[in-house]
Amino acid sequence: MKQKNINKAKPYMNPYLAGFLLGIVLLATIYITGRGLGASGAVKSVVVASVEGIAPQHAENTAYYQNYAEQNPQGPWKDFLVFEIVGVLVGAFFSGVMANRVGLKLEKGPRVTNATRIITAIIGGALFGFGSQLGRGCTSGSALSGMAVLSLGGILTMLAIFGGAYALAFFFRKLWLK
Repeated sequence: MKQKNINKAKPYMNPYLAGFLLGIVLLATIYITGRGLGASGAVKSVVVASVEGIAPQHAENTAYYQNYAEQNPQGPWKDFLVFEIVGVLVGAFFSGVMANRVGLKLEKGPRVTNATRIITAIIGGALFGFGSQLGRGCTSGSALSGMAVLSLGGILTMLAIFGGAYALAFFFRKLWLK
């Protein structure tokens, strides 16, 4: 008698269906709110509110924080992007639970140590966050939402992200391949 493995992970969603559904969500977001999706705006809202709460005098004396406070006087909890990110985190967790894919795991190549992987992930994340502020948006905000409205900047951002990734992958591939 063949026994079914109850701990086996379920396959991922069809990527074409997932892309189509993401497009529908993006279209609905633009229609309802007048703006696209993006994670860096949510992070910025929370960081600015945190600085205003912890060091209000610094926030009052810094043009960046003053400008942001004028644009968003109600704070981060009135910014739909903050709820978008909370929804992404909660939704990802429940999706992982339903597909039996929840767990902590450090993915790395065979020639990479755990410390190197963690340090480079932190550095890469910090550089990407800094770059998203210079580029006025993250991948989802600038590239995905920008391309949805046929923005030349969005198209160039997407080309730069994927072009840069493919160009750098050539040099780092030996760290990940056996």
